Amino acid sequence: MDKWVLIDGNSIIYRAFFAMPPLTNSAGLHTNAVYGFTTMLLKLLEEEKPTHMLVAFDAGKTTFRHEGYEDYKGGREKTPPELSEQFPVLKELLRSFGISQYELPGYEADDIIGTLSRLADEQGVETVVVSGDKDMLQLASDHVTIALTRKGVSEVERYDPAEIDAKYGLKPLQIIDLKGLMGDTSDNIPGIPGIGEKTALKLLHEFGSVEGVLENTAELKGKMREKVETHRDSAVMSKKLATIYREVPLEKRTDELVYGGYDAQTLADNFRKLEFKSLLERLALPEAAGADAAAVAAAATYDVVSAGEMPAAELTALLAASESVYIEAIGDNPHQARLIGLAVAAGDRIAVATYDDLMDERTAAPLRDWLADAQAPKRGYDLHKAELALGWAGIPLCGIRFDALLAAYLLDPTESSQTLAALIQRFGLAAIQTDEAVYGKGARLQVPAGEALANHLAAKADAVRRLVPLLSAELGKGNMTKLNDELELPLAVVLAGMEKQGIQVNPGVLEELGAELERGIAQYMSDIYSHAGMEFNIHSPKQLGEVLFEKLGLPVIKKTKTGYSTDAEVLEKLEPYSEIVKLILHYRQLTKLQSTYVEGLLKEIRRDTGKVHTYYRQTIAATGRLSSQFPNLQNIPIRLEEGRRIRKAFVPSEAGWSILAADYSQIELRVLAHISGDARMKQAFIEDTDIHTKTAMDVFGVTADNVDANMRRQAKAVNFGIVYGISDFGLSNNLGISRKDAARFIEQYFAVFEGVRAYMDNIVAQARKDGYVTTLLERRRYLPEIKASNFNLRSFAERTAMNTPIQGTAADIIKLAMVKMDAELGARKLRSRMLLQVHDELVFEVPADELELMKTLVPDVMERAIELDVPLRADVSYGDNWYEAK
Repeated sequence: MDKWVLIDGNSIIYRAFFAMPPLTNSAGLHTNAVYGFTTMLLKLLEEEKPTHMLVAFDAGKTTFRHEGYEDYKGGREKTPPELSEQFPVLKELLRSFGISQYELPGYEADDIIGTLSRLADEQGVETVVVSGDKDMLQLASDHVTIALTRKGVSEVERYDPAEIDAKYGLKPLQIIDLKGLMGDTSDNIPGIPGIGEKTALKLLHEFGSVEGVLENTAELKGKMREKVETHRDSAVMSKKLATIYREVPLEKRTDELVYGGYDAQTLADNFRKLEFKSLLERLALPEAAGADAAAVAAAATYDVVSAGEMPAAELTALLAASESVYIEAIGDNPHQARLIGLAVAAGDRIAVATYDDLMDERTAAPLRDWLADAQAPKRGYDLHKAELALGWAGIPLCGIRFDALLAAYLLDPTESSQTLAALIQRFGLAAIQTDEAVYGKGARLQVPAGEALANHLAAKADAVRRLVPLLSAELGKGNMTKLNDELELPLAVVLAGMEKQGIQVNPGVLEELGAELERGIAQYMSDIYSHAGMEFNIHSPKQLGEVLFEKLGLPVIKKTKTGYSTDAEVLEKLEPYSEIVKLILHYRQLTKLQSTYVEGLLKEIRRDTGKVHTYYRQTIAATGRLSSQFPNLQNIPIRLEEGRRIRKAFVPSEAGWSILAADYSQIELRVLAHISGDARMKQAFIEDTDIHTKTAMDVFGVTADNVDANMRRQAKAVNFGIVYGISDFGLSNNLGISRKDAARFIEQYFAVFEGVRAYMDNIVAQARKDGYVTTLLERRRYLPEIKASNFNLRSFAERTAMNTPIQGTAADIIKLAMVKMDAELGARKLRSRMLLQVHDELVFEVPADELELMKTLVPDVMERAIELDVPLRADVSYGDNWYEAK
């Protein structure tokens, strides 16, 4: 059966341009948008297997819509020249693929696709429309599915009429009415000012269409009625502008859309010209990399030898000349991962050792000696995980000099996949088998034997060998070599030491708290039933929704596909309406404490150590923050007293020792004061004035004595909100004040802290120019969507530009403190141990005879980790457990 795929060329290339980091070939031609488009295209060809295919483009800036509304699409930023030059490149590449393309003066790509999808629908042909524009949803039918790109162009969400109904409660054609009411800023369609998506949906659910709303204005109240009546003509015009024209006089016959595949040689020539090496490899095209083919083949040619069969002297010589090592451990949690083996590459020889080889006393000595030798450099991939997996097998790993995973993360922390297979594809190297292909999934893990395993490990070691110089060079270009060598690599070793050490947990304390929580949960359940006048399953959203909204008549805040929404956000808004909601919220908190933190932590205690051993991921958060897993010890809730008491279970591992905690005070605000150079903010920290009181004084124009608790609360909310680029809407929600008052407060704040406002404006402008922002230590984060035409995408990128240098620098500072603290403990030969990092806090266990020293040493090291224009401050506390050390 036929299957058509119709692609909105303008929409997809725009999204690809802003989603992909800058990319040029050696001739200086920008290619990032074409590369992103092509990867999406290859995925479509593989998954959809179309019989007919067409990419539609806009033919020019003027269409028939401009005849009725000259400002249609007015206000759009001019297409960046770096993107404009890629349109002809893409069109040439489409010809190489053998894919039809079409444009027609006076019409948009939407209209061409609308007309073709109508023809396909009339013939009963299955059709997929690919776009980033929600306007296309109006084309959905029983035969036409709309695939909207999300997360750049790598993912799509599919919509048929049922999905549109589930998400919006609308029929496809009502999407036009939705745009008619709410407008569309990206196309400069005005709609009715003041009506957003939520209100527009409410009106359509009641009246069905723009015309239905206009015919029933008498049923509208107050300002809503005034808005609609005032802007009647705008709504009608906006609906017309949003309507895709489906009667375009096409000069292209449908049989010209037939897709017969691509000519491998033609496509290979084009890929070579664009220098898309990874795509040449991916498609196994002829003469994959032209002149580079021989070099790639030579790089991938090596002899694989078994370490267990090599004479000891020969193996020692190979290890001494090593260029890379790959250590294979299967399983997400490195404390429980299955150690498979390793491979060491030196020139064109790769020695492979299986797990049995490493455990065999006769053959393992040279390998173990080399792994433990701090002077023997190790260059590998994910050596942090490898160090833990080897450590639990009793094999130390020292001398880490380069980690391809860490380097790749630093180069682009927002990249979704940093697997070894993804990295070598990104750099255009010969492909390797994925772990899933070799081992299968999950419980079906089958370790291949003999030659198959040896070749797999060798291929990975060789891939790392070839990646190391490429990644190292890229770090140098990005000015991040120092960040890598002096912070992230040493930190990985520090973290592995902390993780292997673990933290002692007293199960009796958890069991006692669990029993108390069970009693509290039972009491709350009884009280909820009493208020409801019936028993029901509190954990069932359906039953809970029926009780709250049908039986008790509380206002409906939000609906989902399956009924009423009863998520936390909804319940918090309902809390003022009924006591039962407050009871349900507290009940949920207690049940989560019981299941996740009491029962969850009890399961995580290792029998052989009596401790929990978390795993700190360095390559997860785009800001540079560490992420704790297996278990997550950073998310133990401390707002509730019951949550704080969980910390009582964390105790020293030796009798007579104490738990000591040191916490940075307002580190992000201190970083903001330094980066912005704001005189008032710097003065407050230099004089050790309470920053929230100082802010309240300056914003409200009062003395310190007249700052009441509410003023300080508001000042605190805006202080921390500013760090995250808070909007008036966000601040109004946080403080429970009107949006107008929140906007006025923010304006007052910026009028006082002029340096902060200047910083916010300047950093956004710089990010728009560079495409990225950096921390004080040169950690970089790319922001491709800062130039997006979509307001929401662009606004998020702007907020990210504002907070990343602050949040990222704060993350860098505590990492620096950890590295320096570990060095101090070693240099002074102290027995005290660093156990945990929780946000801005470091946790230690300390013997009695070192307590006085550690009480001064820890804050001193933390406060001197980096020199800022304002002093850093770390507060220290200690006790018999983590709870008392707060």
